Amino acid sequence: MELNAVKRVYLLGIGGIGMSAIARYYLHYGVPVAGYDRVSSDITQNLEAAGANIHYTDSVGAIPRAFLNREETLVIYTPAIPANHSELEYFRSNRFVLMKRAQVLGLLSSNYKTLAVAGTHGKTTTSTLLAHLLATSMGCDAFLGGISRNYSSNLILADQGKQLLVVEADEYDRSFLTLHPHLAIVTSVDADHLDIYGTYDAVLNAFQEFVSQIKPGGYLVVKQNIAFKPIVGKETEVITYGFTPDCHYYPTNISIHDGLYRFTLVTPQGSINNLTLGVPGHYNLENAIAASAAALTLGVPTEKLAHGLESFRGVQRRFDVRYRGTKIIYIDDYAHHPSEIEALVRSVREVFPNRKITGIFQPHLYSRTRDFAAEFAAALDKLDKPIITEIYPARELPIEGVTSETIMKLMSNSNAQVVPKAELISWLKCNNVDILLTIGAGDIDRMINEIVNILEAKENRAINE
Repeated sequence: MELNAVKRVYLLGIGGIGMSAIARYYLHYGVPVAGYDRVSSDITQNLEAAGANIHYTDSVGAIPRAFLNREETLVIYTPAIPANHSELEYFRSNRFVLMKRAQVLGLLSSNYKTLAVAGTHGKTTTSTLLAHLLATSMGCDAFLGGISRNYSSNLILADQGKQLLVVEADEYDRSFLTLHPHLAIVTSVDADHLDIYGTYDAVLNAFQEFVSQIKPGGYLVVKQNIAFKPIVGKETEVITYGFTPDCHYYPTNISIHDGLYRFTLVTPQGSINNLTLGVPGHYNLENAIAASAAALTLGVPTEKLAHGLESFRGVQRRFDVRYRGTKIIYIDDYAHHPSEIEALVRSVREVFPNRKITGIFQPHLYSRTRDFAAEFAAALDKLDKPIITEIYPARELPIEGVTSETIMKLMSNSNAQVVPKAELISWLKCNNVDILLTIGAGDIDRMINEIVNILEAKENRAINE
């Protein structure tokens, strides 16, 4: 089935970030969209409001009749869908055209000059910022791995057709190998997704294969001293970024004003002074250097770069300040790898010095908890009061002997606690917090509104006392 001949699209796992962007794309172009997801969410509700037909029970009978036409329906699924899912089994047994999200994205991207952002962490913010820099200067389309606060969406479409496409290149199950970009950014290559890859060497090999697929005459923007030595074609220009003068792009004269970074960007063409990044966090400054290097390479004017950096409002669940009172600050973050948690805590201390930080961490995957228990313990020890709730299993079945206590037992922080998710709200009502973080890639974000209400009530009581 040719993608331009698709008459209907059905998505299994339509509420996922990557899947929902594909759904939005087809809805935008008038293609009927339906799908299944396990639970209703803000994302699925917004898709329904845009015209998608979504149900929440695994039942072939719930699939709209029109989408049972094998010749006219493209079925897209996420690897998070279990192999024994009855709807997936139905589509397979009846020989529907089935594609993973990554395959569809790879095919859609073939019509563009593709700019792909990869990395075990940092890719969502970097790709969203790059898309913003281009959208506010040259124009672009973008499939993002998070909800941009500037656009309230994970899909950006130019008012008029543009040839530039920004995509988040997901290394999970080697999905990014469907892409053949004109420009690639690699932000980091940590040991992750070992449940899929098996070994760290396999992760490194996958990233090497990804960068080898950059088209002739293209560019690789890569963090200096990254964990692998990228081998690219002779016609690919390698551009490095970091915080030291041996990089092509690096910042100097860094200062913090009202929680935001001001800096000078040193480039091969000279220095760009008096830049301000519109979001806090030291790791976001690093992401901004990567996105700026790519944008300038593509021809974004310096004055447009300055405006884009300052006007950037970030991504939901990335250093996402959800409440800021006079006494309490609440930040939500997607961090689910030890290095991400460590970077988050370091950035919070940098922006809010001399404050006490309580962090509620929801581990994501039994296998990741098992593989990095000691590293998680070390990262969480850097909090003043670490709270660990139960593991979010996602696609996995429980692993015997692997629980939140697995991390807890390795921690040295005497304030650390394990609190079941069902008791977190009660715990918050009974305990004072200064700066509160919710951390993790599971479903802890579904508690955000309730948490904000509790913190507002605490502030109001404190003011009235």
